[in-house]
Amino acid sequence: MTLTDRLTRATQGRPGPIAVVDLDVFDANAADLLRRAGGTPVRVAAKSVRVRSLVGRALEAGFDGVMAYSLAEALWLVSTGVRDVLVGYPTTDTDALARLAADADARRAITVMVDDVAQLAIVRSALAAAPGGPDVSVCLDVDCSLRVGIGRVRAHLGTRRSPLRTPEQVAVLAAQVDGTDGTRLRGLMFYEAQVAGLPDTSPAVRMVKRLSVPDVEERRRGILAAVRTAVGRQVELVNAGGTGSLESSSAGTGVTEVTAGSGLFVPGTFDGYRAFAPRPAAFFGLDVVRVPGDGWATAFGGGYVASGPAGRSRLPRLTTPGWALTRREGAGEVQTPMHRRGGRPLRVGDRVWFRHAKAGELMERFDTVLLVRGDEVVGTAPTYRGEGRTFG
Repeated sequence: MTLTDRLTRATQGRPGPIAVVDLDVFDANAADLLRRAGGTPVRVAAKSVRVRSLVGRALEAGFDGVMAYSLAEALWLVSTGVRDVLVGYPTTDTDALARLAADADARRAITVMVDDVAQLAIVRSALAAAPGGPDVSVCLDVDCSLRVGIGRVRAHLGTRRSPLRTPEQVAVLAAQVDGTDGTRLRGLMFYEAQVAGLPDTSPAVRMVKRLSVPDVEERRRGILAAVRTAVGRQVELVNAGGTGSLESSSAGTGVTEVTAGSGLFVPGTFDGYRAFAPRPAAFFGLDVVRVPGDGWATAFGGGYVASGPAGRSRLPRLTTPGWALTRREGAGEVQTPMHRRGGRPLRVGDRVWFRHAKAGELMERFDTVLLVRGDEVVGTAPTYRGEGRTFG
């Protein structure tokens, strides 16, 4: 039985559009991520899941802590019993910061991210309104992009993420964090996006990765030494990596943990990595509602296009064999036309299957995800959206 036949049988009688997670594959992916980290603790990236019960499932499988993408999300997760939440991005959400300042449990459980003294000032202002609680932990986000060239002719390879790059810059902000009432420096994050987030699809990408790993290693050593001098101690948390770089990131000097999330679902953009064999666990199913001509079929819904640079790489991947999206229309908000490329004919009422290009973004489109084993639905779980939570 093919994958699509199995999913169709499991979800028979349930109208599309529907989201599905294969629990057997999810669990196998979780085990593989832990194996690839080689014993270094793995923090689960909640934005790549956005289903609270599945975040919990990863923690039960051996993941250690959660990386949230929003402070409001972190506060919600802590209110449900999650502990040790690292907010992966800076925040200017003064309401969420006020709630953090007023909640002693949240102050103990959440680590906020900064890379600029202006962000630290906003945190300080919120804490000044609620003095006397435990210190709020702070992590500094360090730029790990690769810069190559000679003189003024240089290329920036990687994300435009943090302004902190040199040991001196990081040390100055580290000292300011430790010198601010109500905050303490907990750690540093080194996210090498050009290694962790790019598939090995070309010699140029592979070259960037080969150059980046030793570059990040050398700069991390210098930054850790500078911060140790600035604050008089070693930081307890040094976070690195992502699904695509677990082996190299976990082996880095001083790294205490790595982060992964997309590797639990393995979306379309994670095809093409050499570090691991992709095993997709998350899908969405649409129902054919039209057959406008021989070799054509139209499904209801499906316009779940991923964030990032506009282009075909952000479109869903059609998993039903022998069918493809059209170049003219792609995946549509209300209908998605497809044309036949060797597959069996589709009829009105048939189900077709897709993978989202990215991981957790799919779950923003659905209230509920069906949990499948084999050819049976064994449970359902609300997504963040299904629990009435959206965080941007």
